[in-house]
Amino acid sequence: MEFTTADVEKVFLFDHLRKGCEAQYAKDPLDSDNLLKWAGSLIELAQFQTVPDAKVMLNDAIFKLEEVLTLSPGKHQALWCLGNAYTTQAFLFPDADVAKGHFDKAVDYLQRAENEDPGNEIYRKALDVAIRGPEILMELNQNGMMQQALGGGGGGGPRAFASGGENIKTKKNNDFTYNVCGWIILACGIVAWVGMAKALGPPPPPAR
Repeated sequence: MEFTTADVEKVFLFDHLRKGCEAQYAKDPLDSDNLLKWAGSLIELAQFQTVPDAKVMLNDAIFKLEEVLTLSPGKHQALWCLGNAYTTQAFLFPDADVAKGHFDKAVDYLQRAENEDPGNEIYRKALDVAIRGPEILMELNQNGMMQQALGGGGGGGPRAFASGGENIKTKKNNDFTYNVCGWIILACGIVAWVGMAKALGPPPPPAR
């Protein structure tokens, strides 16, 4: 994977947030908002990892989101992030049966999120992707895109879906897959970004 300057800055910011959430957790393990931000930062960071590391990071995020729901059962943001985490995770498994189990969990959590916040278009879109997930994955497998994107099982990560191919068709397929997976990860990152903005406070006034 090749990282741009923006990627490096993004990793730095979210890793900084992750460490801050970890420190806050040591002080107050029952702070559900902090757990939610922590999980959001992990999901965002997962896109820059190798497949094995991304799976570990997503599992960690899922565990923390389940903690959030233990503390606040109706927290629809946590349900939404959980669904997105399972959808993202599903695309990391080329085996259709294994992936389907993750897609099924994603659909369940995203449906619950939509039930808690009816009319939320972001939740609806995430649910639609999870429902279509097995079909999308099958198409990618048929085109040989999963093997290329996952780098044979260990070389790439979610971010690898955005890599350019050797020809126009490959590039279009990669772009399509990243559009499906990338916005899911970015969406969860919004939770972390909001938390970061609150933690840092308003920006200083411009210098005169």
